Amino acid sequence: METASVQNNGEKLLPVLTFTLVFSIMNASMFNVVMPVISREFGITPSQVSWLLTGYMIVYAVGSVTYGKLADKYRLKDLLTFGLIFFALGSVVGLTATEYWMVVLGRILQASGAAVIPATAMIVPVRYFSPEKRGRALGTVASGLALGTALAPIVSGLITGFASWRFLFLLSLIPLLALPFFRKYLDDQRGEAKKIDFYGGILLGGSVALLLLSISLGNWLFCLGGVVSLILFIIRIRTAAEPFIQPKLFSNKKYSFGLFITFLATAMSFGMPFVTPQFLAGLNNLSPAVIGLVMFPAAITSAFMGRRGGRLADEKGNSFLVYTAISLSFVCFFLLSVFVGASPYLILFLLIFGNMGQTFMQIAMSNTISRTLSKEQIGVGMGLMSLLNFISGAMTTSMIGKLLDAKGTAFHLNPLAVHGGAYLYSNIFFALAILAAIIVGIYYFSFSSFGGKAGMKAKLKERKSSSRTA
Repeated sequence: METASVQNNGEKLLPVLTFTLVFSIMNASMFNVVMPVISREFGITPSQVSWLLTGYMIVYAVGSVTYGKLADKYRLKDLLTFGLIFFALGSVVGLTATEYWMVVLGRILQASGAAVIPATAMIVPVRYFSPEKRGRALGTVASGLALGTALAPIVSGLITGFASWRFLFLLSLIPLLALPFFRKYLDDQRGEAKKIDFYGGILLGGSVALLLLSISLGNWLFCLGGVVSLILFIIRIRTAAEPFIQPKLFSNKKYSFGLFITFLATAMSFGMPFVTPQFLAGLNNLSPAVIGLVMFPAAITSAFMGRRGGRLADEKGNSFLVYTAISLSFVCFFLLSVFVGASPYLILFLLIFGNMGQTFMQIAMSNTISRTLSKEQIGVGMGLMSLLNFISGAMTTSMIGKLLDAKGTAFHLNPLAVHGGAYLYSNIFFALAILAAIIVGIYYFSFSSFGGKAGMKAKLKERKSSSRTA
């Protein structure tokens, strides 16, 4: 009876969680479309304006694993209450900003609250759904992520076309409507009363921020500081009685391999939504509203395909979904490296492959990694996955932002590139295509057996165990 009640609450939580995710992802990505506008308004470079996304992702990354850690001690409903209220507070700061640093501050405050949402999105499917139904739940979550990505450029373009881009901050107040439902359907489960290693968390956050600053600003002192902070963090988690992250978590080889593959896959995925508005504005001279229309079909298609991807993971295994995702991404990036600068209609079609690949990869790796963790490791384990995802995304946008500062180049990696003025963008997409090929090789040699036959065997055992319990 208790298990049935938990699953029933899980079914009720999914649409509420998906609703919240839509606005969370919109908030994270809708500023991509207006970054060229903001860059011109404040007279800043592409690498500087990229901090609208990078600064957000740094806090989002550290916050996601922090909330995941706190979820092992405190009630998830209380963490969500704090997070959503702080999310709204940051929106007010951004809305009233008159200087660029105030805009970035508003984004950082938003991120400190919004970081509770990805942690919740990882914990709810694992805590409220049995392993054989988890793929569908994760597919629903991925659909929310994709729908948010789909709506972001459209909403951003429309708001910017009729009013100021500052009104984008108002949308972040809407998730407060979901708060009463979270408090109703989330249980009161909490872990043991353990101390939180805030020193370890500060060292981890400091190392991430300093390393990303070194990339964005090209300052080796920040890089050195980041490395030192990371070393101190490693020492801390090995010596503290209750470390921020348990070192034994990484002794799980399948979990560690899964994190590494997810880190690379996220870097591959984050490149496309950051670069696409830049070249559509710079090469095709499109307005933010039209850029949103070009990016919308791909994102909405992947939103509709998210649940299908979840079912494929449940029916055919995670390996099948990973290979499908990588194939779609490779086709997208390679063809973009050839045709970047061409007709927006062609770009619109090619983006569909990349967005579907991104959604399928997220479902497959989230499902796979969740099965490598014990129940008591779920909060911090999935939170750490979110952490690395956003670190990877922030690093990617910072590095690409620095490349775009160069404005152009006569050198091209892809000899098939057809537009001479687009070689810089072509090189970026060609590098992402190579990364896709590297990821599929790493997955095949280190993870395929677990996601395929071994994963299916584990699933059969779990089904037998659950049937006996019933």
